[in-house]
Amino acid sequence: MLVATTRRLVPIQRLSSSATALCSSSQADLRPNLPNYASSRSYALSVIPPKIAKGMTLPRHFTGKKAFQYNWYMRILNSSANSPLLFLFHNDFTAQKLIKLRRDISAAAMRSKPSVVSPAGAPEEPVPEPLLTVIRSSIFGAALRDFPAVDNDDVIRMTAGVSGALAILSLPVLDPPQLKAVLRTFGRTVPPRKAKTKEELQKEIVEKNADPANPGRRVKRVKQVVDPELRVLGVLLDGQILLPDRVKDLAELPTLQTLREQLVGLLSSPGTQLAMTLSEASGGRLARTLEGLKNGLEETAEHVSPP
Repeated sequence: MLVATTRRLVPIQRLSSSATALCSSSQADLRPNLPNYASSRSYALSVIPPKIAKGMTLPRHFTGKKAFQYNWYMRILNSSANSPLLFLFHNDFTAQKLIKLRRDISAAAMRSKPSVVSPAGAPEEPVPEPLLTVIRSSIFGAALRDFPAVDNDDVIRMTAGVSGALAILSLPVLDPPQLKAVLRTFGRTVPPRKAKTKEELQKEIVEKNADPANPGRRVKRVKQVVDPELRVLGVLLDGQILLPDRVKDLAELPTLQTLREQLVGLLSSPGTQLAMTLSEASGGRLARTLEGLKNGLEETAEHVSPP
């Protein structure tokens, strides 16, 4: 009996994305272990001029959206001649947290609104609110390099050991009470992170490397709790970089109007004392004062004159 065998043709199908990823992962396991180089930057803000590549000229000329950002940053830097510009380091901020931070800053600025002296009869000019801007570090660094009023060494000292996202807060005027209110708002809205103990770190490592409670089942998705971080790096004011310690000292000063009144009082103090002395020596007191001065001069002349 002759048995006829037939050959079935199976159409070739493309591998799915999951199968392709599985194949690629299996092939990657066969490769030798190579070091994994991170592509993240180790700095927050670079003001060092870049290396001139072929066809590249300095200063750089941006176009399109980058040109708009560069010009916007230059306007902010120019405004620091009369108003402080705060450099902030922020990390793990959600959109809701960032919105709340802006609202809290505006509320604190309105509570400590500085008084603006306007000419007699002229309406009082409204004071603009503080502006919080999340910057693009590469373009802002180029703007700082082209800003002649800032010493780049001070910027390097300010951002030493910091890597991550930056933001700048533009205050309308230099008003120490308002600056103090804003700094206190930072501490209330974004409290400082507490350092983890060795036991907590060891517990996190154990939980990360532990086997799942139910093997083979999909792990339930747990909502991640975001703990934002905010830190003041320094203040740019009139071409000078003030580090956090000096920023706190600046916030403890009185208002500018109070400082002017104290300076006027200090300068007018000698004239006031002279006027008080002359007023007390008026009338008979003036005659007795002059008579005493005359007697003193005569006694001095008698001791000095030869026998």
